[in-house]
Amino acid sequence: MSVMRQFLRPLLLTLAVTGLYAGVAVVIGMTGDESRAATTERVVTDRLTGLAIYGYDPVAYFTESEPREGVAAYELSWAGATWRFSNEGNRDAFMQDPSVYEPRYGGYDPVAIGTGVPTPGHPGVWLVHNQRLYVFHSEANRALFMTSPAEAIQRAEGHWAQVKAQLVP
Repeated sequence: MSVMRQFLRPLLLTLAVTGLYAGVAVVIGMTGDESRAATTERVVTDRLTGLAIYGYDPVAYFTESEPREGVAAYELSWAGATWRFSNEGNRDAFMQDPSVYEPRYGGYDPVAIGTGVPTPGHPGVWLVHNQRLYVFHSEANRALFMTSPAEAIQRAEGHWAQVKAQLVP
């Protein structure tokens, strides 16, 4: 996310709450569509740090069966985001084949994607299913997914192309 977007987003949110958004958007040359599109990315990214999945190591979910925060010494830029890893081996494994380790749907909750809504997942609410990492917005959505993973994935797949097209690259 650009520095300008990082600066403008909190300002626009505050103005929207106070009802002043429309006037300010015209003054700074933005339309409603631009501000809406700027609210999300194709990979869930911490808006303050620019780190994919909030700086958690995607490989650790597979190798350690738990979330681990990555460290700055082991960073990699991929898919428009900065990914952090807890060690060099995890970073190298990700570099070899990111599609194995990246969270499905860019880290968005698959249950929410199944309804057409890009809701960022929380790195502490996760599941590895059929060798794929899924990150959920809530424990309730993870539980719902677990009742019928195949059905949840089918619904998400049915909406993912449309949702992904709405996200900022």
